Amino acid sequence: MLESLITSKTRIKLLLKFFLNINNQGYLRSLEGEFNESTNGIRQELNRFEQAGLLLAESEGNKKLYRANTRHPLFKDLNSIILKFVGVEQLIEQVIDRLGNVQQVYLEGRIAQGLDSDIIDLLIIGNDIDRNYLSSLVEKAEPFLRRKIRYLVFEEQDAKVYVERHHKGLVLIFDQPE
Repeated sequence: MLESLITSKTRIKLLLKFFLNINNQGYLRSLEGEFNESTNGIRQELNRFEQAGLLLAESEGNKKLYRANTRHPLFKDLNSIILKFVGVEQLIEQVIDRLGNVQQVYLEGRIAQGLDSDIIDLLIIGNDIDRNYLSSLVEKAEPFLRRKIRYLVFEEQDAKVYVERHHKGLVLIFDQPE
């Protein structure tokens, strides 16, 4: 869907990288390795995003470190579009909303790193979650999302240590209002 609106694959990769997980940062050379693309194409897109104010850049020695400008007026909209592109909103509607006792859900893995993937890795935190029902919901959701869903379930009291250890690699996508 997004590919029909944005024809540059490099631009889509950069949007995923920086607008899905606000903790993601990158140098030109590291992005070249991640995306397996030439530095020229990546540099052009980074410059466009920086000129538009969507990315912030700071110098570290002779390198330029890029990250999303979370204060840009379009940040939340771009983040929402990327979540829809990845299929997270559908996942929440089809799976998480039906489980009942879910407190929080995090994305992790390649997608949380801002890299496109055929697999959605989830960390689900809640109490008394019926894992058999969750498994059947995931099985039904996968064909719609056209991605495999892997999940890890923690009871609320057991999740704290895992989240603290892995917090930089996690993207909160659902938080139950208290």
